[in-house]
Amino acid sequence: MQGVWPVARIREAERQVLAGLPAGTLMARAARAVTVEAVGMLGFSYGARVVLLVGPGDNGGDALYAGAELGRRGVAVSAVPADRTRLHAGGLAAFRAAGGRLVELADAGPADLVVDGLLGIGASGPVRPALLPLVEWSLDSPAPVLAVDIPSGVDPDTGAVAGPAVRAASTVCMGALKAGLLVGDGRLHTGRLRLVDIGIGPRLPEARVYRLDRRDLRLPAPGPADDKYTRGVVGVAAGSQAYPGAAQLCVGSARLGGVGAVRYAGHAAAEVVRRWPEVIVSDTVAVAGRVQAWVVGPGLGDTADAVESLERVLASDVPVVVDADGLNLLVERRELLAGRTAATVLTPHDREFERLFGELGTDRIAAARQAARDSGATVLLKGYATVVAEPSGRCFANPVGAPALATAGSGDVLAGLVGSLLAAGLAPGMAAATGAYLHAAAGQRGAADGPVLAGDLIAALRAEIGRLHRDNRGLPDAPSGENSDGLPRPV
Repeated sequence: MQGVWPVARIREAERQVLAGLPAGTLMARAARAVTVEAVGMLGFSYGARVVLLVGPGDNGGDALYAGAELGRRGVAVSAVPADRTRLHAGGLAAFRAAGGRLVELADAGPADLVVDGLLGIGASGPVRPALLPLVEWSLDSPAPVLAVDIPSGVDPDTGAVAGPAVRAASTVCMGALKAGLLVGDGRLHTGRLRLVDIGIGPRLPEARVYRLDRRDLRLPAPGPADDKYTRGVVGVAAGSQAYPGAAQLCVGSARLGGVGAVRYAGHAAAEVVRRWPEVIVSDTVAVAGRVQAWVVGPGLGDTADAVESLERVLASDVPVVVDADGLNLLVERRELLAGRTAATVLTPHDREFERLFGELGTDRIAAARQAARDSGATVLLKGYATVVAEPSGRCFANPVGAPALATAGSGDVLAGLVGSLLAAGLAPGMAAATGAYLHAAAGQRGAADGPVLAGDLIAALRAEIGRLHRDNRGLPDAPSGENSDGLPRPV
């Protein structure tokens, strides 16, 4: 897992490191990283045309020093300053010595690459009027944009974007991850994210937010002495006469998270067992039998039977995932969460979150963390950049996004998977974060072949889980048309 830190902590770490280094050391490291990324994006250097958009602070200095290095490699580099009177002196001198030119925006000309060095992590809120023409020029330029540390116009702590902001093809992040690159609208402006070590890591405190990496995922697997009960049993209270498909989808994914058996309790038993004959079915939670975790809510409706199912599940002494209609029923029944002795995982999308906890705002990590603290539950806040917050304050930002998952029934699949991971023995936060990761990866896998339907996700999810098991055992992957980062090649 990679730690994520607030800007204030990163700046303090930088100050401590700078106190023991020769002047300009960190800037030289940052400039070198930008240069390497720029050359990689260009694919060549000699004769390439690069335009730097340069602000008045250290971010602009990083860009100018990188421009100097590029100039020495034969790149034709021009710099458009936001304010000629406030450029970083050392960076400007190096840039000019390497043949770089300062130009007005109107004279910037065509470029093979644009480098955004306008604003660094010290800026928040809307881009200042003086910088807006440069940001808008970058948005209109056909050339890809490389952002230095963070795209200008993106709040580094929240990812909020208040007005025009640079949309980068790639961002070189210096020293430590910032939440604004991972969540909110900032995620959509970051492009490819490359974290570069500039030596501040030892000075950073313990992180409370983490970016989950695929290598961190460990799924339960059966041992030679296991049987279906020792592996764990997950219960699913979902579906209704009106929404039997929700039960089928939730049960379908619940079978895949490492458990030995699934018990279904509800009014869609005939449809469930017809689709998944290995599932044990009953009409009510009261007679379902012992489980190690419950999933309640998808397609449950708002009838008296639905309320009774929710009340019985939350009165149990095992972990519970509450999703969809279960969350809506909780709005008027918050007391059901109080006094629970086992873990609860809530899986709201934005509108469900606001019904339960109030206005979400622009800081998704802070909102999810506060909701987890107030409810005593792990909160999985769904979205393109899903956030998982534990009651302790620890959070996970999901690095995999799949817009194709914005389809009916997708959340039912996620809820079933998280419940299964809980029943198989994963801790609540890791079960939620692992489920979100695999669910999004399955969405990307499915989208490679066309529009994603929730029913398709179960097969894609099974393939993702199989691949992860092979990874964990060090076995070669099966041929699947995947690229090196483990996700399907785009079409």
